[in-house]
Amino acid sequence: MTQQQPLTLDPAHTALLIMDYQSRVVASVVQDPPGVTHRAASVLQAARRAKIPIIYVVHLRPGADPNSPDAQIHSDVTPAPGEQIITKSKPGAFSTTGLDVTLREKGVDTLVLVGTFTSGCVLSTVRWAADINYKLVVVGDACADRNAEVHHFLVDRIFPWQCTVVTAQEFQRVAAAL
Repeated sequence: MTQQQPLTLDPAHTALLIMDYQSRVVASVVQDPPGVTHRAASVLQAARRAKIPIIYVVHLRPGADPNSPDAQIHSDVTPAPGEQIITKSKPGAFSTTGLDVTLREKGVDTLVLVGTFTSGCVLSTVRWAADINYKLVVVGDACADRNAEVHHFLVDRIFPWQCTVVTAQEFQRVAAAL
């Protein structure tokens, strides 16, 4: 495994992506929904206090109603007024959205990621974002997958090659110092 550097963030150039945290996805994917969603909520609150922009990425099939129950974001991580919601139709946050343009226009070069389906949206987003030169932070214990073994393998063995992996508590500590 690679040696990780201490986490440093500049709120002016960082964004938190909350990916696929829809209620139905959390219910079908997360083995410990209260634990994972509470950790994601703690990351969200820390990012808000640090003035880090928040972007929600919601997975919907093409033609699906964005107001349907399938699109509803979990109540633990409800968007605040002004927080952007982007809809995607593929696993990663970039391929079917204008996310890269949105981030570049805001001057963002660092992404903090939380999401359900570690093997889907998180992995796809890490790979794409790394390829287009974003600095990446994955909050490992605020991500989840149906297969806990796959989740841990990605968080512990694969992601550290392309990003910094932290816990929700570590992220909160860094964000509080900003």
